[in-house]
Amino acid sequence: MPANKERYQRLVGKLIYLSHTRPDIAYAISVVSQFMHRLSEDHMDVVTRILRYLKSSPGKGLMFLKNNQLNVDGYTNTDWAGNVSDRKSTSGYFTFVRGNLVTWRTKKQKVVALSSAEAEFRGMAKGLCELLWLRRLLTNIGFTPSFEMNLFCDNKAAIDISHPIQHDRTKHIEVDRHSIKQNLDKKLFGAHLSNQKTSWQIYSQRQCPQGTSTTHLTSWA
Repeated sequence: MPANKERYQRLVGKLIYLSHTRPDIAYAISVVSQFMHRLSEDHMDVVTRILRYLKSSPGKGLMFLKNNQLNVDGYTNTDWAGNVSDRKSTSGYFTFVRGNLVTWRTKKQKVVALSSAEAEFRGMAKGLCELLWLRRLLTNIGFTPSFEMNLFCDNKAAIDISHPIQHDRTKHIEVDRHSIKQNLDKKLFGAHLSNQKTSWQIYSQRQCPQGTSTTHLTSWA
């Protein structure tokens, strides 16, 4: 039985707007938004589960605290080959300014990554772009960061690629590598290995609210 496409598109559009203040639903929304024109009742069921989750957690949101240091930190993570239909990876990043979460995003990569290191590296490139944008924004409003920005990633191979060592097997991502290396040389940010399994993985991995599974949805892409 086909789902109501107009109702589905209307609900998902409102959820996308809501995800600007609810990062806990960012990944789930990024998945359901891929089926705006090719949907089924399964997709509508997932949207309904998201709505039920939101109804059960009205008090969740973001809290901003004041502190003295103007640190800018970014975290990236990638679900390598997580899409079962095309084996594309999903990248996620989020950034903190003065310890407060200010931006976040999760998005499926445009090309198939041949290794987890390549997928993580492409995610690092997107995280770096966000850090540079934040630095320009803060500088324009008179709050230039006083310390080197930090970019955290949990893949050591991806961090090694970002340093000035040419790897024969990474020439297909050379543009991203040079972009990251250039900003490393300028001391605008530092790349760091993160071994902690923290809540920021919700931006790239299948951890949807209230047991919502998105694995079966990818077959409709």
